[in-house]
Amino acid sequence: MSEQPVDDKAHIRHHLDFTKAEWIRAEPEGVTLDDCVEYAFIEHTDGVTYTAMRQSSKPDGVILVFTPGEWDAFVKGVRDGEFDLPEDLAEA
Repeated sequence: MSEQPVDDKAHIRHHLDFTKAEWIRAEPEGVTLDDCVEYAFIEHTDGVTYTAMRQSSKPDGVILVFTPGEWDAFVKGVRDGEFDLPEDLAEA
């Protein structure tokens, strides 16, 4: 039996105000997608700015929250090609 995922941001999530978030669509330049990832920078009452991410077609759905260090690591991984599809899948 698999364990349920742990919300390691549960202690701060209720302090984040998503209602004032300015969501940014993550789309290729010049392209408008029906569904994409959106992200926003949300200030916490402790002065730290967290990054929130959601699916654009489900704005009231799950919102993932990342610490500044987690977001920086993710962005560096994207820039380094860590999440690129293998060539045989990218051409399909």
